[in-house]
Amino acid sequence: MNKPFFADSNFTLYQGNCLDILKQIPDNSIDMIFADPPYMLSNGGFSVQSGKRVCVNKGQWDKSNGFDEDFKFQNEWIAACKRILKPGGTIWISGTYHSIYQCGFALQRNEYHILNDIAWFKPNAAPNLSCRFFTASHETLIWARKDKNAKHTFNYDSMKNGNWDEDALKKPGLQMRSVWSINTPKMSEKTFGKHPTQKPFDLLRRVVLSSTKPGNIILDPFTGSSTTGLAAYFYQRKFIGIDIEKKYLELSIKRFEELKNRGNSL
Repeated sequence: MNKPFFADSNFTLYQGNCLDILKQIPDNSIDMIFADPPYMLSNGGFSVQSGKRVCVNKGQWDKSNGFDEDFKFQNEWIAACKRILKPGGTIWISGTYHSIYQCGFALQRNEYHILNDIAWFKPNAAPNLSCRFFTASHETLIWARKDKNAKHTFNYDSMKNGNWDEDALKKPGLQMRSVWSINTPKMSEKTFGKHPTQKPFDLLRRVVLSSTKPGNIILDPFTGSSTTGLAAYFYQRKFIGIDIEKKYLELSIKRFEELKNRGNSL
């Protein structure tokens, strides 16, 4: 098995292609997977960040190879994840319309049981520069179970009665609905730099607390700056993260060590 790029206190990182690393993970060993796969969006276009016009190109890993090759990739990693999930294990996949429909079809093709699709609404989303279509202000998260007949973890009471003050749509004491209003990452989450598709801690906090228990093993095959791992560590879960880019694993380590040195306090 590949030697970990980093390992400390139930927080383990591997560098490499996720298809290669996933082959080394034992069958039926993972409780939950969160995946934010490449959007295949690096096409020379432009967006807005901090009020400035910026190119959307993120790197070679985010470039499309055409519909058939893109779907083949999505299908392969989703199939590989099914093998390593426990029977009652679940997978979350986050994406925009550029990738999420391929991922949803791949989940169905691999006979996962889809539980929910979540609309993550971003109140502070970047504006639309072209002014020729609606401003993109949400991403979709698909939540699915490996085995239709198995029992999965859903912490209903904590979702209904927990403290979710960051979400203007969540009313105290009422059921958690499938539209989540959560801002993009705070500046404090970018102290050491950022990943171009970095997810906010508040989003991963909700994913981790809703669908896992303390001591569970969580895996992220596209870990980026490892927000998934930070949420897992903070809430006493075990984490395995995989990324092909060394610079993002190094960023992950800095973020983890800062959290650890703070004594596990936000």
